[in-house]
Amino acid sequence: MRTPSQWQESIRPGFQVFAKGGTEEFGAVRDVCPGGRQELQVFIENGGDHCLPVDAILDVHDDKVIVDVARLAPDLRSAIARAHDAEARGL
Repeated sequence: MRTPSQWQESIRPGFQVFAKGGTEEFGAVRDVCPGGRQELQVFIENGGDHCLPVDAILDVHDDKVIVDVARLAPDLRSAIARAHDAEARGL
């Protein structure tokens, strides 16, 4: 298993971000370790920019970042849950 520092080296702005087990991205990476902090700045759809701790990352592959939502603060989990609320259903 890769370490957080190895993930940081491979993650780039624009990578899509998914919840573990999710089939639809909830956001995209804007910045990696801004200001040297151990987090990703992520734009969450319908919720704006948020910082996710790198210890929530489970895997990085194919320009995708997979995170364990259970490791995130309640406000982040709530923003992720609402990521697709503004989309028209059934289209």
